[in-house]
Amino acid sequence: MTVPNASDATGAAPAADATRHAQLELENFLPYRLSVLSNRVSQTIADLYQKRFGLAITEWRVMAVLGRFPDLSANEVADRTAMDKVAVSRAVARLLERSLIKREIHSDDRRRSVLALSEVGYSVYDEIAPMALGCEQRLVATLDDEEKAMLDRLLRKLSGPGLAALRDGG
Repeated sequence: MTVPNASDATGAAPAADATRHAQLELENFLPYRLSVLSNRVSQTIADLYQKRFGLAITEWRVMAVLGRFPDLSANEVADRTAMDKVAVSRAVARLLERSLIKREIHSDDRRRSVLALSEVGYSVYDEIAPMALGCEQRLVATLDDEEKAMLDRLLRKLSGPGLAALRDGG
C-alpha cells in the first residue's frame, strides 16, 4: 500500500501544510513553560542532594512533605505532592529500606498506617532543606520585592481559581 504524497521523487517528505493544522507554539504555551522551569529547577537542586545523599527527586519530595507534615499516609503524601501513587509507593519503599522514614499504625485508626521521618531522616532533611531554600533564594534574587510578591500572587491565583476553572472546563 502506498501513501499518497508521502514523499517526492528524491524520497524526502514534503513540508507539512501548517495552515491546515492547529497551531501551538510550545515555547509560548504556559503549561509547557512552567513544566520546563519546574523540571530545570528541580533537577538543579536534585543534583546537589543526589550526589551527597543518593536521593531521587521523588524520594526527597516525600521526605520534604513528611518533614513539614508528619504522620501522613502514602495516599496523603501523593495528594500533597501531586505525584503518582505508584511513584510515591516506590519512593516510600526505598526510604523505608534506607531507614530514612518509618511506618507506624495510626493511633486512632488501627487500619491506617502513617509515615514520618526517622531520626536519620531528620538529619538528612535538616541538611537538604537549607540547601533547597538557598537555591530558591538564588533563583528569585533576580526579582525585586514587588516582582516576588506578584509572582506569589500569580502562582496562588493559578493554583486556586485558575486550576479550578481548568478542571471545570471553564
